[in-house]
Amino acid sequence: MEEKTILALTFIRNVVADLPQAEERLLFDTPAFYAGKNIFARLKEDEENFVIYTEEREKWMQKDSNIFFITPHFLKYKYMLVNLDGVAPNDLKELLITAWKQRTSKTLLKKYLSDKAL
Repeated sequence: MEEKTILALTFIRNVVADLPQAEERLLFDTPAFYAGKNIFARLKEDEENFVIYTEEREKWMQKDSNIFFITPHFLKYKYMLVNLDGVAPNDLKELLITAWKQRTSKTLLKKYLSDKAL
């Protein structure tokens, strides 16, 4: 694994560590991140792109289609690819947190949001 991929994964793991009951497991021999049983993100096998759940992929792809894009495989799913070389850290953090919120249980999300409000 290239150093740039390791650095990106370190950043991702630090963001995910702050999300309640988010955990990392392997999927297709790459790191994947789960909210309970639901996957919300994973490293693509090419180790250059990150697959992430989003209900706003059109917004992101309009922002920069070189960084945020889909392949034909993802047309019917609510996932998009994110180029790890080009993505801004703040955008990646926003995507990770939003993906977790959309894939976690309502009970856990409610607790997370109430804890953040304090």
